[in-house]
Amino acid sequence: MQNIPVNLNFVALIIILGIFIGFFISFFIIKKSIKNSPSNLFMGIFILVLSLVMLEGWLNYTGYIFKVLWASNFAEPFNFIIAPLIYLFVISQFKNYKKGKQWPHFIPFVFWLGYCIFFYIQSDVFKYNSNIDVMQLDIPFLIDDQQRSDDPLHIRNYINFMTGISFIIYNVFVVRILLFKSKSLGQTLWNTSNKTLVSLRNSLYHFLVIIIIFIIVKLMFKNDVGDYFIFLYLSFMFFMTAVQIMNRSTYYNEVSTFLEVPVLKYKKSSLSNEDKAIIMDAIFKQMTVENYYKSSTASLSGLAKSINESSHHVSQVINEKLNQSFFELLAGYRVEAAKAILKTELGKKLTIEDVAEQVGYNSKSAFNTAFKKITSLTPSGYRDS
Repeated sequence: MQNIPVNLNFVALIIILGIFIGFFISFFIIKKSIKNSPSNLFMGIFILVLSLVMLEGWLNYTGYIFKVLWASNFAEPFNFIIAPLIYLFVISQFKNYKKGKQWPHFIPFVFWLGYCIFFYIQSDVFKYNSNIDVMQLDIPFLIDDQQRSDDPLHIRNYINFMTGISFIIYNVFVVRILLFKSKSLGQTLWNTSNKTLVSLRNSLYHFLVIIIIFIIVKLMFKNDVGDYFIFLYLSFMFFMTAVQIMNRSTYYNEVSTFLEVPVLKYKKSSLSNEDKAIIMDAIFKQMTVENYYKSSTASLSGLAKSINESSHHVSQVINEKLNQSFFELLAGYRVEAAKAILKTELGKKLTIEDVAEQVGYNSKSAFNTAFKKITSLTPSGYRDS
């Protein structure tokens, strides 16, 4: 086989950095959310899948794929899992998410993974010729005496078309869900105060941009030649996600030596009693006036940011002044709000899921657990009593 020169340039450097960051942040997101946060888990898997797709694209763009021909098209089946992961990421943040009923979304992925076996078992010469064709290189093909069909159903040429249709269909579903949700709150998706909807809407913008770039690239370039435009945008998304994660980290609010896990004691805090009183008042205002507890994405770091304090100081004040953790405080406000709703005539008509969502819970089970822990009754039992 002819030795294909490697194409390493600035674009290749940006993309490989994006891939590295994608693998890095997806590992930690999946690790932290695998047990208790389905939405973050889907986002972590989504970033991992995109990183794998970008890796194959980078191998093609640089020509390194000719040094690892066995890896040709290894990420192609992921075309059919990207859009479903976006959809599952969105619906897992709302009450209509059902864990055990999402497997049909992965049927196209499983089918194409099985179909790709016809390609994977081909000879290196076949894969060499295939990559020459895909990359539009002006290099003669090799003669393959062992060539077998890699496309018995003659559908491989429609892979980009089917991928585009999948993106469009699932994004239509996502837009409908967000529009319906915002309408149920008496707001519009473009002018909403709901933090979850704002976050999902902003994410949707990026997904739509990717679709537009995908369509333009496929119309202007044959095969996968122009995919690096998509990968550059994805690299930008990964860079911004990493910056966002670092900005929200509480690590920078504490003092530690190099590579030391920051563990500080409250008794060493520089907060005066007056400072603590001011922070407590700010926390109280956020909970009672701004109704911060109603946000489904409420967090200690988010509360701290809203009052311009460090998470460490906010946690200290809650512990010392209320003898509670942040999550106990959050549950207390949510349960009290739920009790008030359940006592009303409207509350008697609402489902428990509706009540849970109104006070900030994403799942009925988490709501029931918190409610029973505080009141010794389930929400249904409290309403009936």
